[in-house]
Amino acid sequence: MSAAQPAGGTASFSRLHEAVNTGDMELISKTIDELAEPDVLVRTPVPIGATGAAALKEVFTRLLRAFPDLHIAVEDMIVQGDKVVYRNTVTGTHQGEYMGVPPTGRSITYQEIFIFRFADGRIAETWGVVDLLSQMRQLGVIEM
Repeated sequence: MSAAQPAGGTASFSRLHEAVNTGDMELISKTIDELAEPDVLVRTPVPIGATGAAALKEVFTRLLRAFPDLHIAVEDMIVQGDKVVYRNTVTGTHQGEYMGVPPTGRSITYQEIFIFRFADGRIAETWGVVDLLSQMRQLGVIEM
């Protein structure tokens, strides 16, 4: 592993993060094409039939349809070897269908942690843990 991988990884993630926060799906899609391997391994269990870079695009398409004002704030970043770990706070207003839940107009805030593995400066593999329980509670699907 070269010393340039972590720096390249953090720069790549920053570009992706900035693109996502624009809410512009065309820019997000283009950025994913530039930064991710076409066959990137997406290890987060998501109910999407697509794989690779297409799966990443579909995730953001669905999120932005549901939460057009989606915003991701990076709270922590850890770099080790060819991996970069991010702890994020995600906010948005539920204005479109999300995981079978019709729009509620509610604002939500939830946490997520992602690990990106980079190869030759490109995203080669991802793992993610998203606080779905918090999402569903805030959308009124689950009461506690």
